[in-house]
Amino acid sequence: MLLKSLMSVFLIVGSVKHVNGIRCYECNSANNSMCLDPTVYDQETVMRFLGTANCEAGVHTAERKGFFCRKIVQTILHKGHDPEVRVTRGCGWVRHHRDCYKADNEDHLETVCQCFTDDCNVGTAFSYSVLLTTALGILVPCLQ
Repeated sequence: MLLKSLMSVFLIVGSVKHVNGIRCYECNSANNSMCLDPTVYDQETVMRFLGTANCEAGVHTAERKGFFCRKIVQTILHKGHDPEVRVTRGCGWVRHHRDCYKADNEDHLETVCQCFTDDCNVGTAFSYSVLLTTALGILVPCLQ
Protein backbone atom coordinates (compact mmCIF):
# COMPACT_ATOMS: atom_id res chain seq x y z
CA MET A 1 0.00 0.00 0.00
CA LEU A 2 2.82 2.39 0.86
CA LEU A 3 4.51 1.70 -2.47
CA LYS A 4 1.30 2.48 -4.36
CA SER A 5 0.97 5.76 -2.46
CA LEU A 6 4.56 6.74 -3.26
CA MET A 7 4.03 5.96 -6.94
CA SER A 8 0.90 8.13 -6.96
CA VAL A 9 2.82 11.02 -5.43
CA PHE A 10 5.57 10.72 -8.10
CA LEU A 11 2.96 10.77 -10.86
CA ILE A 12 1.14 13.77 -9.39
CA VAL A 13 4.38 15.73 -8.87
CA GLY A 14 5.40 14.97 -12.44
CA SER A 15 2.05 16.21 -13.73
CA VAL A 16 2.15 19.43 -11.70
CA LYS A 17 5.58 20.23 -13.12
CA HIS A 18 4.14 20.33 -16.63
CA VAL A 19 1.31 22.64 -15.60
CA ASN A 20 3.83 25.24 -14.38
CA GLY A 21 5.84 25.08 -17.59
CA ILE A 22 9.02 23.36 -18.58
CA ARG A 23 12.63 24.53 -18.50
CA CYS A 24 15.00 23.38 -21.26
CA TYR A 25 18.62 23.85 -22.16
CA GLU A 26 18.92 26.32 -25.02
CA CYS A 27 22.11 26.42 -27.05
CA ASN A 28 23.68 25.88 -30.46
CA SER A 29 27.08 24.24 -30.91
CA ALA A 30 27.81 26.70 -33.73
CA ASN A 31 28.50 29.34 -31.06
CA ASN A 32 28.89 27.23 -27.87
CA SER A 33 30.98 24.06 -28.13
CA MET A 34 29.66 22.86 -24.76
CA CYS A 35 26.33 22.27 -26.51
CA LEU A 36 27.82 19.29 -28.41
CA ASP A 37 27.97 17.11 -25.28
CA PRO A 38 27.31 18.78 -21.91
CA THR A 39 27.55 15.42 -20.09
CA VAL A 40 31.36 15.57 -20.16
CA TYR A 41 31.28 18.63 -17.87
CA ASP A 42 30.42 18.83 -14.18
CA GLN A 43 26.98 20.15 -13.22
CA GLU A 44 28.29 23.49 -11.93
CA THR A 45 30.02 24.24 -15.25
CA VAL A 46 26.93 23.26 -17.21
CA MET A 47 24.71 25.50 -15.05
CA ARG A 48 27.14 28.40 -15.47
CA PHE A 49 27.83 28.26 -19.22
CA LEU A 50 24.87 26.53 -20.82
CA GLY A 51 21.72 28.61 -20.98
CA THR A 52 18.27 27.41 -19.99
CA ALA A 53 14.89 28.79 -20.99
CA ASN A 54 11.45 28.71 -19.45
CA CYS A 55 9.56 27.65 -22.55
CA GLU A 56 6.38 29.55 -21.68
CA ALA A 57 8.11 32.83 -20.77
CA GLY A 58 7.18 35.56 -23.20
CA VAL A 59 4.61 33.43 -25.03
CA HIS A 60 1.22 35.11 -25.08
CA THR A 61 -1.39 33.04 -26.90
CA ALA A 62 -5.05 32.35 -26.38
CA GLU A 63 -4.44 28.60 -26.45
CA ARG A 64 -2.04 26.82 -24.15
CA LYS A 65 0.84 25.19 -26.03
CA GLY A 66 2.20 21.85 -24.85
CA PHE A 67 5.88 22.78 -24.63
CA PHE A 68 8.64 20.20 -24.37
CA CYS A 69 12.43 20.07 -24.68
CA ARG A 70 14.12 19.14 -27.91
CA LYS A 71 17.62 18.17 -29.04
CA ILE A 72 18.50 18.27 -32.73
CA VAL A 73 21.71 16.72 -34.05
CA GLN A 74 22.44 17.85 -37.61
CA THR A 75 25.10 16.37 -39.84
CA ILE A 76 25.70 19.05 -42.46
CA LEU A 77 27.03 17.67 -45.72
CA HIS A 78 29.47 19.94 -47.57
CA LYS A 79 30.47 18.89 -51.09
CA GLY A 80 34.18 18.19 -51.19
CA HIS A 81 34.61 18.67 -47.42
CA ASP A 82 34.15 16.63 -44.26
CA PRO A 83 30.63 16.68 -42.77
CA GLU A 84 30.02 19.04 -39.85
CA VAL A 85 28.02 17.98 -36.79
CA ARG A 86 25.95 20.66 -35.10
CA VAL A 87 23.73 20.27 -32.01
CA THR A 88 20.83 22.55 -31.14
CA ARG A 89 18.92 22.30 -27.85
CA GLY A 90 15.78 24.24 -27.01
CA CYS A 91 12.02 24.33 -26.60
CA GLY A 92 9.49 22.80 -28.95
CA TRP A 93 5.69 22.81 -29.21
CA VAL A 94 4.78 20.73 -32.28
CA ARG A 95 5.14 17.14 -31.12
CA HIS A 96 6.10 14.17 -33.24
CA HIS A 97 4.46 10.80 -32.58
CA ARG A 98 7.87 9.28 -31.72
CA ASP A 99 10.27 10.56 -29.04
CA CYS A 100 13.15 10.41 -31.55
CA TYR A 101 13.10 10.42 -35.32
CA LYS A 102 15.47 10.95 -38.24
CA ALA A 103 15.05 13.30 -41.18
CA ASP A 104 17.06 13.16 -44.40
CA ASN A 105 17.18 16.55 -46.06
CA GLU A 106 19.00 17.57 -49.22
CA ASP A 107 22.13 18.96 -47.59
CA HIS A 108 21.94 17.59 -44.04
CA LEU A 109 20.76 14.69 -41.90
CA GLU A 110 18.89 15.28 -38.65
CA THR A 111 18.12 13.28 -35.55
CA VAL A 112 15.47 15.02 -33.46
CA CYS A 113 14.60 13.89 -29.92
CA GLN A 114 11.93 15.32 -27.66
CA CYS A 115 11.52 14.90 -23.90
CA PHE A 116 9.11 16.19 -21.32
CA THR A 117 10.84 17.04 -18.02
CA ASP A 118 12.93 20.03 -16.94
CA ASP A 119 16.42 20.12 -18.47
CA CYS A 120 15.99 16.68 -20.05
CA ASN A 121 17.57 17.74 -23.37
CA VAL A 122 21.07 17.78 -21.91
CA GLY A 123 21.86 14.12 -22.46
CA THR A 124 20.50 11.09 -24.22
CA ALA A 125 17.10 10.74 -25.82
CA PHE A 126 15.54 8.93 -22.88
CA SER A 127 14.36 11.10 -20.05
CA TYR A 128 13.88 9.99 -16.48
CA SER A 129 10.12 10.36 -16.85
CA VAL A 130 10.07 7.78 -19.65
CA LEU A 131 12.09 5.36 -17.52
CA LEU A 132 9.91 6.02 -14.46
CA THR A 133 6.71 5.47 -16.45
CA THR A 134 8.06 2.20 -17.87
CA ALA A 135 9.15 0.97 -14.43
CA LEU A 136 5.77 1.85 -12.91
CA GLY A 137 3.99 0.06 -15.75
CA ILE A 138 5.89 -3.08 -14.85
CA LEU A 139 5.69 -2.78 -11.05
CA VAL A 140 2.04 -1.82 -10.52
CA PRO A 141 0.52 -5.01 -12.06
CA CYS A 142 2.97 -7.13 -10.01
CA LEU A 143 1.80 -5.50 -6.76
CA GLN A 144 -1.90 -6.16 -7.30
